[in-house]
Amino acid sequence: MGNFKGTVPVRWIGFILAILGVYVLSSANVSTQWLGWTISSISCTIWVYMGYKDKDIPRMLMELVYVFLSIRAILNWLNL
Repeated sequence: MGNFKGTVPVRWIGFILAILGVYVLSSANVSTQWLGWTISSISCTIWVYMGYKDKDIPRMLMELVYVFLSIRAILNWLNL
């Protein structure tokens, strides 16, 4: 349990947003899908920053791709 003491609070926010985003997306309610994608893209943006800060380039790039695809999904759901 000692590993949790040094955990940055931003990581917990990213984790909670990721769970919330997946929860909204998995509700199968079409009218809230854009919200789920928005929450997920915010979560991934946090993880892009943390990957950059940790110098974990592969993780950062993976999350960056997910951010772009999430934005694409938001635009598709809103018919923009």
